[in-house]
Amino acid sequence: MQISEAGAIVFGGASGLGEATARRLAAEGAKVLIADLAEDRAAQIAREIGAQAVVTDVTDPASVQAAVAQAARLGARGLRISVTCAGVGTPGKLIGRDGPTDLEEFAKVIQVNLIGTINAVRLAAAAMLENDPDAGGERGVAINTSSIAAYDGQIGQVAYAASKGGVASLTLPVARELAEHGVRVVAIAPGLFDTPMLEGLPDDAREALSDVTPFPGRLGDPAEYADLVEHVVTNAMLNGEVIRLDGALRMAPR
Repeated sequence: MQISEAGAIVFGGASGLGEATARRLAAEGAKVLIADLAEDRAAQIAREIGAQAVVTDVTDPASVQAAVAQAARLGARGLRISVTCAGVGTPGKLIGRDGPTDLEEFAKVIQVNLIGTINAVRLAAAAMLENDPDAGGERGVAINTSSIAAYDGQIGQVAYAASKGGVASLTLPVARELAEHGVRVVAIAPGLFDTPMLEGLPDDAREALSDVTPFPGRLGDPAEYADLVEHVVTNAMLNGEVIRLDGALRMAPR
């Protein structure tokens, strides 16, 4: 699918993987809306890349619906590209030092990472169904962010791994449902990337994480995530798949 002049929304586009994606899509000619809770940062990036920004909570249906409606008005061909990068990585063991971890701690992560993704993709996909199909029969593509934690989650990643496993698992059934309408659905499962989630770690901890990736022996660059997003958008045969982007990393138990 052609990126130029397409309406695109990037949930969580004010930092990390989402920011890199918003910048890439705008550079390729898409009309981008950055949908994020970080109002000032989103507005700053939007100014830099000639995009728009809107405060959006992915767990709030009305908030996401308003953002999708705004994005649909941006491109000459309607909303064609949705990328969901919004998420939280709050750690938590099933049993803490003082007994079972509060259920609410798990629910918060599931609500943002999984329910938030479902909320975003259902509303974006509904808008895409209103588009005229392009020459290849496509109306749009939704790209969601899973994680390698979906497959080899570590101790302390109970809710995070479960939420990202859910994002991976919904990919095929949603792709099958939307196939007749010409809307593709793909998930990307990143490994260890140099994003704000890791910025707070000490240098020695960051170096240790870099060393565990077989090749290249470093943290991933968010631009490499954006590379894959660009390819997914333009390659019509990519559908219903979860793509690991991890340098052959398989996480140890801890």
